[in-house]
Order: sequence, then C-alpha cells, then structure tokens
Amino acid sequence: QVQLVESGGGLVQAGGSLRLSCAASGRTRSSYAMGWFRQAPGKERDFVAAINWSGGSTYYADFVKGRFTISRDNAKNTMYLQMYNLKPEDTAVYYCAASTGLAYYSGSLLRRPANEYDYWGQGTQVTVSS
Repeated sequence: QVQLVESGGGLVQAGGSLRLSCAASGRTRSSYAMGWFRQAPGKERDFVAAINWSGGSTYYADFVKGRFTISRDNAKNTMYLQMYNLKPEDTAVYYCAASTGLAYYSGSLLRRPANEYDYWGQGTQVTVSS
C-alpha cells in the first residue's frame, strides 16, 4: 500500500502561483508513475499531468502546458506541481495519484485515465479568484 498526502493548495488571485506537494509513504520502494488530476464541482476528474518513475518523462494536459510543471524527488518520496499564471478555470480540488502499471511509460503514454491509477490522495483545494 502507498499513502499519498497532498498539500499546498489555497486561494490565489488570477495570474498568481502555487506549488502543490504530494508526499508518499508506505511501499515507496516500488516504482510508480505519479500524476495530478483535478475535479471541479459538478465535473469529472480530469488529467492534469503525469511523471514516470524516474522523473525523466512527463506529460501535460493541453490546458496547462507552459503554465504547470510536474516534478518529483524520489529521495524525499515527494512529487510537486508548480503552477504559474493561474486562471479562475483552474479552480478545483487537485488530487495526486500513483500507478505501478504506468511506472515505465513515457511521453503521451503517461496520459491515462484515473481508473488506471492505484492510489490516491485526499485532495487539496485550489481556488483562483478573478
């Protein structure tokens, strides 16, 4: 089992920045791909970004390309999502997730639906005011 805990959400004005963190514990010796998803009220959980086990490959949803950066520090068992130039439409609960099956994927193959992830955090709220 892997436990994931997100932090770093909050309220920010449009154009501002936030950095989300996702701390993993438990069976962290296994190799995992990790991803960020988000869910706005009344909407489905959408893919945001993913990173492979080593951090050597990443993939982003079109709506965040150039604004968000996903990274991981395996020594700290932590993944990050640096978000710049935030927009009101970025308002959502952001979830981190881990997948053993996707660990060695790269590029666009990292864009997989939520049901292919094995472990989830509880989510952190990001609110962007206009």
